[in-house]
Formats: sequence, structure tokens, C-alpha cells
Amino acid sequence: MKNPVIILTIAGSDCSGGAGIQADIKTISALGGYAASVITAITAQNTMGVQGVLPVTPEMVITQIDSVMTDLSVDAVKIGMVNDPDIVRAIADGLRRHQPRLVVYDPVMVSTSGCRLMAEETVDIIKQELFPLSTLITPNLHEVSLLVDRPVKETSEMEKAAEELALKHHTGVLVKGGHLEGGEMCDVLFADGHLSRFSDAKIETRNLHGTGCTLSSAIATFLGKGETLESAVQSAKSYLTEAIRQGAGMEIGHGHGPVWHLHTLR
Repeated sequence: MKNPVIILTIAGSDCSGGAGIQADIKTISALGGYAASVITAITAQNTMGVQGVLPVTPEMVITQIDSVMTDLSVDAVKIGMVNDPDIVRAIADGLRRHQPRLVVYDPVMVSTSGCRLMAEETVDIIKQELFPLSTLITPNLHEVSLLVDRPVKETSEMEKAAEELALKHHTGVLVKGGHLEGGEMCDVLFADGHLSRFSDAKIETRNLHGTGCTLSSAIATFLGKGETLESAVQSAKSYLTEAIRQGAGMEIGHGHGPVWHLHTLR
């Protein structure tokens, strides 16, 4: 058997399995990759919410990164939720030392309900430390509004924000439009001076837990396989759309359930 692409995910653990490290590993595996992981926090959470968070020490985070990167030939890295400044610095140090070619960062700064999850100090450190090391960042509407310090609610505003952030931080930017009004969602990608739109009809379901984790780890996997950034985003969105469709009728938990990551294996 030919070696699969190796994707390293750096994120927190979701014990209910719908988001975080667990969603990333399912996604990477379903797409034919080999998933390695660095855990930044242990969370107690389920489809109803988060009940507790226990951060891993920065020293242990960097030790995990070194363990993986000195042994495995990592093709791409995906970074998920990180809200501790020292852990941000530890991850940045690890990336600078090992210099992975492809890094996808999902900057989880605001909850789905619009609640801010990150202190201003941490946001500033992330901008300084992680954005310049990233191939792509994938903020949603709440997060991109925080990053550009103004409301972003329409497609034209998404385009301006994506270009602004891309040029300022020297990275590709995918602004996710899942919270747009109406029956259609549109994501906007700005990279290498080029703007792309990706539109889909919304799927009516409350099972959307972990969609951001799933999309970003899918993009990292397709990039690791050699697709261009625009192609990787389109492939990842197609995978996620089908995962949402397949999971729309599932009843896992009593709240916002997960998507069905393993539809490719049926």
C-alpha cells in the first residue's frame, strides 16, 4: 500500500466526539489520510454545551509537537481552538522549528451564539505569532468581525475583510458564511491576490456541531494530497456538505448533534 498523507491536528479533545481532535481524526481518516494529534486541552462537553476545560501545559504541547514532527513526515498541519497565550507561543515555536509546508488554522474566537471566547491579549498574540505561519486561516462571520474590528454581515463585506486580512498577515483567508441571512451560504476565499466564492444551499438541520473543525481538517488533508488552495477548499466543502446532509436526520445527543464524518466509507 502507498503511504497516505500524514496530517497533524493541534486542537482540544471533545469527549462527545463531534468536534475538536475527534472530528479532525475522523475527517482525515475518512479522506484517506493518516491522522496524528497534539492535544491542547481536555474538555468535558456534549451536544448541549461545554461543562469543563482543562488546558494542557505549554511544555507538554511543545513536547507532543516535537515527538510527532521529529519522527513522522507531516504533509500538513491543522490548528484548532487555542485560547491560552503561552500555548499559542508554544505552537508557534514548534512550527518555526519544524517548518511544515502547509498550515491551516481555524481561529475559534467566538462561539456559534456570538459569545467571545478569547481575551484581546490572546487575539493579538495569535495575529502576531500564528497568522504569519499559516497557509490559510478560516474565520467565521463573528470571528472575522472581531479581526477587522467592524461588523461583517454581507458577502461584499466578507470579500473586503478577506482581502484586508490576507494582505495584512500574508496568508490565505477563507471567510465562512454559514451565518449569512437567507437560504444560501457563501464562503469567500482570498489568496495570492485572487478572490473566489463558494456558494451552496443551506441544509436545514440542527446537527452542525464541529463543522468548523471538520472543514479545516478536510482542507488540510486535500492540501496535503497536493491540491491547490482553491481546489482544496472546494473539495473540503463538498465533503462537509455531504457530511451535513448524511447527518441531518441523526439523533446523537439531545442538543446540536454532529455531522456524519464517515460517509465516504459507506
